[in-house]
Amino acid sequence: MTSPTAYRVIFPPPPPKQLPASPQLRADIQHVEEHGYVILENCFSIQEAEAAKAEIERLSTKDGRTVMGRNVFEGVNTTRIYSLLNKTRKFDHFVLMERVLALNDWFLDPGYNITAFHTIQINPGENPQELHHDDWYCHLPRPRPPLSTAIIIALDEFTMQNGSTNIVPGSHKWPPGRVPDHSEALPTICPAGSVIYFLGTTWHGGGKNESKFPRLSMTVQYCQPYIRPIENQVLAVDPRKLDGIPKEIVKMMGYNTHKPFIGYVDGMNPRKGIARLMHWAQNPVDQDPPTFATKWESKL
Repeated sequence: MTSPTAYRVIFPPPPPKQLPASPQLRADIQHVEEHGYVILENCFSIQEAEAAKAEIERLSTKDGRTVMGRNVFEGVNTTRIYSLLNKTRKFDHFVLMERVLALNDWFLDPGYNITAFHTIQINPGENPQELHHDDWYCHLPRPRPPLSTAIIIALDEFTMQNGSTNIVPGSHKWPPGRVPDHSEALPTICPAGSVIYFLGTTWHGGGKNESKFPRLSMTVQYCQPYIRPIENQVLAVDPRKLDGIPKEIVKMMGYNTHKPFIGYVDGMNPRKGIARLMHWAQNPVDQDPPTFATKWESKL
């Protein structure tokens, strides 16, 4: 039996992180550490926002009708389009924004995954969302390091009237059992082109839309490489599309192994595992498959 000491030698823990030299990134990190979130303005252009909104409109109407939320928590008057990586390539660059990934590199472990990626269109008349934190389903004592991070991508200006995301500053430090009141939440007022970055332990919720127009946004949520994603990207996205998706995103979809070996498929890299799965789907079931995957690796 291998001792814990031997494991620490074979798989040593990563060295302590050092604050970066970049004044902007350092300020972003320190703001998140203190408040649980930060608003990043000018992350993308108004032209990119308008192009994204046009693509949301196309996706929303191409099936002949727009579907509203599935429940009160998601918003019965809120439209969400899931599995964006399977439905369009127009949004890929929002997953890979430099300032966001730099923050993830600080707050998450290398090899972090995408846990969810969908649009959030809060329509007129929608009520405020129940305040929550995104990794509430991981029943570990608080306060603790985050198991996930998230961004809200402001395709429209976020105002007091149109449902801007509400965040409870400092709530990532709260002990278990403390639940915020809506009066403790602050609206994230910001121009289109902004990104709201927050930790999975920070309490937040969508706001009430009292305007006459929908408020369009998207959310990308990332998680530690050893956490099960909220949306299973391996099943949500047609694997035949993987070569057309940026490699950095494919890895974050779960097609990568977290060192030393978390996420492997029969000892293989997940990309080879999905290729084998596609082969299986096109052929009769093999009730007595090869014992070792090396036979498959030579074919893939």
